[in-house]
Amino acid sequence: MNTRRTTTPKSVQASRLNRRDFLIRGGLMGAGALSLPALLAACGSDSGSTADTVGGGGDSSLFFENWPGYMDEETIGLFQAASGVSLKYTEAFNDNNEYFAKIQPEMSKGKTIAPDILAPTFWMAARLVQLGWVQKLPKADIPNFVNLRDDLSGQSWDKNDEYHLPYQSGIAGIAYNSKITGRELKSVADLFDPAFKGKIGMLTEMRDTIGLAMLANGDDPAKADRASFDRAIALIEPSVTDGTVRAFTGNDYKELIVKGDVAACVAWRGDTVQIGYEDPNIVWVTPTDGCTFSSDNMLIPLGAAHKYTAEKWMDWYYKPEIAAQLTAYVQYVSPVKGTKEEIAKIDATLATDPFIFPDAALEAQLNVFAGLSEEDEIYMNDAYSALQGN
Repeated sequence: MNTRRTTTPKSVQASRLNRRDFLIRGGLMGAGALSLPALLAACGSDSGSTADTVGGGGDSSLFFENWPGYMDEETIGLFQAASGVSLKYTEAFNDNNEYFAKIQPEMSKGKTIAPDILAPTFWMAARLVQLGWVQKLPKADIPNFVNLRDDLSGQSWDKNDEYHLPYQSGIAGIAYNSKITGRELKSVADLFDPAFKGKIGMLTEMRDTIGLAMLANGDDPAKADRASFDRAIALIEPSVTDGTVRAFTGNDYKELIVKGDVAACVAWRGDTVQIGYEDPNIVWVTPTDGCTFSSDNMLIPLGAAHKYTAEKWMDWYYKPEIAAQLTAYVQYVSPVKGTKEEIAKIDATLATDPFIFPDAALEAQLNVFAGLSEEDEIYMNDAYSALQGN
């Protein structure tokens, strides 16, 4: 999405309605689920009202800018009802570099931007932290910080977890429209089949597309260097040159695969699940060589107008029962301890889904892209941009 908006696109509205129907059938709105009063009670304190707990400090509004399909209307409503805070929520992230280009002109001059919370992917979050464009998080004011999963704590770019809190983690693999492909796809190599000429999509997110190509080559993205990067480019380039690859996109690949403009593409699993509620022909698979894994992270930019409320949102979201509500909709990997136990009260099937709560078998297939030096970052970004024709 290149522009901010407060209204939900029709494609996302339909997905949310279908998801709500699914949750009703699965029991979220049933007798065994958390009721609205119960969830609101969970947001409060023992000594004060929910509004005092969440929306104090004089703040009455909050602006959260995030990725498409990453929030359900129920969670927004619960927060607003619990806090008395008006939450402006937009889906302005389509691609990390694209979003950076949007905020860079102001932030590089020391000016403030409108959002109070951003959710860039880990490597872009690291860049914003290194540039000094985000504020420290006062853990004393975010007591549920302790619910951060241990494996997501202590990242190399924020070792003391001072600047970020993970929002959700995603798995990138292959999505395909079975109505168009006419067969099952299993590997990255399948994306280069001449039969799909003009019908293949790749992500503009370099680490996901190149990471999958590295795995297909037998290279380890966690040890990515210029040599393995060059091999990955060499694997993809012929299919770009001959027109098999139709486009490199951000999150907007969803519209292309639903319309049938692409038969298959590199895609995030959570997105594909949501698309599948509308169109069961859309299928996501773990490539035979493995998939990539990354986390999007909540940051508070310097000068945010509603820093206090942003912190209270983070604390509220890090309650397991709230994280479970959101995870049941987005079906990405929750960063909050205790979410699995809470989601079991909503839908026992979701609690056993390895793509939401990775088991040992899936964890062996998940690959995190290596941290890069500034020089290698420039080298890879320039070459990947050239591959896309930029």
